Amino acid sequence: MKERLKLLRKAKGVTQKEVAFAIGITLSAYSNYEQGLREPSNQILIKLCKYFDVSADYLLGLSEI
Repeated sequence: MKERLKLLRKAKGVTQKEVAFAIGITLSAYSNYEQGLREPSNQILIKLCKYFDVSADYLLGLSEI
C-alpha cells in the first residue's frame, strides 16, 4: 500500500500534509501509512479511496486499477 499511496499523492500533486488534512488525520499518521509503518483502519482506508478515487482493492494491491 505504501508505494501506491505515494504514487497517487504525487500524481495528484499534493503534500502529505494536504492529504492528511483532507481526510481528517494527523500528518504523522499519514506519513506512517506511506512509510509502511502502520496500516490504516477500515474507516481511514475508505477515506483514502474516496480522496484518491480508487478502489480498496487497488490500494491493498489486489488489483491494478
